[in-house]
Amino acid sequence: MTEWTERDIPDQSGRLAVVTGANSGLGLVTATELARGGAEVVMAVRNTVAGEQAVAEIRRTVPGAQVEARQLDLASLQSVRAFAKGMNDDFPAVDVLVNNAGVVHLGPPRTTGDGFEAHLGVNMLGHFALTGLLLGTLSRAAGARVVSISSTAHRGARLDFDDLMSRNNFKPRRAYARSKLACTVYGFELHRRLEKAGAPVISVVAHPGICRTNLSRRAFEERGAIPRAIDRWTQRAFAPVHEGARPQLHAATAPGVRGGQFYGPSGFQEFRGPVAPTEPNPEASDPAYGKTLWAAAEGLTGISYL
Repeated sequence: MTEWTERDIPDQSGRLAVVTGANSGLGLVTATELARGGAEVVMAVRNTVAGEQAVAEIRRTVPGAQVEARQLDLASLQSVRAFAKGMNDDFPAVDVLVNNAGVVHLGPPRTTGDGFEAHLGVNMLGHFALTGLLLGTLSRAAGARVVSISSTAHRGARLDFDDLMSRNNFKPRRAYARSKLACTVYGFELHRRLEKAGAPVISVVAHPGICRTNLSRRAFEERGAIPRAIDRWTQRAFAPVHEGARPQLHAATAPGVRGGQFYGPSGFQEFRGPVAPTEPNPEASDPAYGKTLWAAAEGLTGISYL
């Protein structure tokens, strides 16, 4: 079987894609390749200066690209609401939503403006709110897709529903892993609810394996000189970022993708390799887990849907 790459993305002309965290790393590659395929792309970015620089980079790479940057801070529900309102007012339909943005903080606990532990607040709760607020506009597109981004880190995590904000015995790597498990649980629960409602939208989950991004570099930078030295060696073994973006691009565009599927690299330990369907850890696809997390997210964000 031929390996799927970004060259296999079908014509995206006439489609509108929203990519969060699109000014660098996986998000920038995803936005670039969707634009190369002919899609109109809205790059949802926290830093609009960096966003405009990324827009210029894409336009240099893809002449005639239809791409713009809009401000979105997933650490602020107010910002999420404002971004979603702008999208709903300005566009009749959204065809693809790639919930790509993510943070990893190594050090003392941090909170969002809404008081959420930063990893959970940005990586999962912000995207939960955004998806719900855009769902009506997504539902007006033919064959719309929502892509949630997981991580290999989700496999060793467990959610503590009595302490979702990790206030007890905070450990940054554990908090990050829990947030990516929450993203994965959310993606599958969204699929179940969309299917039950008969909605014309599918939810797919993807993970990039281990790749060289500014997120991985930042994680090592925050840990000091020795980890940075290790990073210079380990990064050589990681997949390049364009390779890491392939699972989410496949989930967003490939024909035959079905709701509830999970894509990642197929090589050793799913660190890198050709895109293929994969399996999450058992908790991630457990409907009871999904129902409990969904109820918690509704209560925390004040946003209910499906």
